[in-house]
Amino acid sequence: MYRALADAVLVLHAAFVLFAVGGVLLVWRRPRVAWLHLLAVAWGVGIEWSGAVCPLTPLETVLRRLAGEMGPEDSFIEHYVLGVLYPDGLTSSGQFALGAVLLAFNVVMYLWLWGRLRVSGCPGLGQRR
Repeated sequence: MYRALADAVLVLHAAFVLFAVGGVLLVWRRPRVAWLHLLAVAWGVGIEWSGAVCPLTPLETVLRRLAGEMGPEDSFIEHYVLGVLYPDGLTSSGQFALGAVLLAFNVVMYLWLWGRLRVSGCPGLGQRR
């Protein structure tokens, strides 16, 4: 049971990271999701910039150990994503840069989306009446 819970935490963590990075595409179809997505972006940037560990990482570690497995000794990104997407030896300045890229990407996408929705007549996006 603990292994299934640890796997569920891992899936939740990965889904959260994907939502923080690309959730603006969901906002395009469902603008009311914007507030939730902006909170996810703020959390992701905050974790990256502070150098903190997301609470889901130690939770997964505890669950894996309770299941008799060795949990990750490092952060979620270092353990599951770093080897695939990022170069070896991620430094604090590199982590800060990742947060900056996440923030910049989402600012650009929201500005683009805001302009498109405003032109298309989506109510409540600053249209003049």
